[in-house]
Amino acid sequence: MLDADYIYMLIGMVGTTIAPWMQFYLQAAVVDKGVSVKEYAASRVEVIVGCIMTDVVAFFIIVACAGAIYSVQPRDIHDASEAALGLKPFGQYAFLLFSAGLFNASIFAACILPLSTAYSVCEGLGFEAGVNRRIREAPVFYFLYTLLIVVGAGVVLVPGFQLVRMILLSQVLNGVLLPFVLIFMVLLINKKELMNEWTNPRWFNVVSWITVVIMIGLTLALVGITVRGG
Repeated sequence: MLDADYIYMLIGMVGTTIAPWMQFYLQAAVVDKGVSVKEYAASRVEVIVGCIMTDVVAFFIIVACAGAIYSVQPRDIHDASEAALGLKPFGQYAFLLFSAGLFNASIFAACILPLSTAYSVCEGLGFEAGVNRRIREAPVFYFLYTLLIVVGAGVVLVPGFQLVRMILLSQVLNGVLLPFVLIFMVLLINKKELMNEWTNPRWFNVVSWITVVIMIGLTLALVGITVRGG
């Protein structure tokens, strides 16, 4: 029997691992850094190592929280600080390591996510964009980047705001929207007149299309169960 909560969490897990904004940020960053054809291989290795490391870290976060918190005293976690405090009885270093990870994640989110949005909006509307440009050279880009950081910080400071619920919802939306992004990316990357010799190998396409089909299937299953009231 399919469980709506399980599918919801599964879509969110994929959405936070292969988020659509990552695709936009990556291509914008490659252009902004001026990566040449000779540097492409090194840039690709950087992305692959980063993907592996994030998945490894996420795996151990899940295992640590499930083993140290949920299995000892099963309860829901309403904010990230509860997870960190839940690890404190198992060692001061576990608590400090998890807290450092939360701090790093907050800095990452505050810097990269607004930057990705600013890149996408400015590139789509034809405005100058890039952190290597001065403010007077890309005023719209820097205004939007700053505005998104301020709005994000303001939302976090709203008393009683359900941060964990909002974070989970945003990752589920990422998972739902991911197939649309991947479909267009795969179609573009396989255009010979656009990419020349840098088109996808066959097995890359197979993995991409399988991911698209699975995510569409999970989304339809979640919608179907929700409509049925299951």
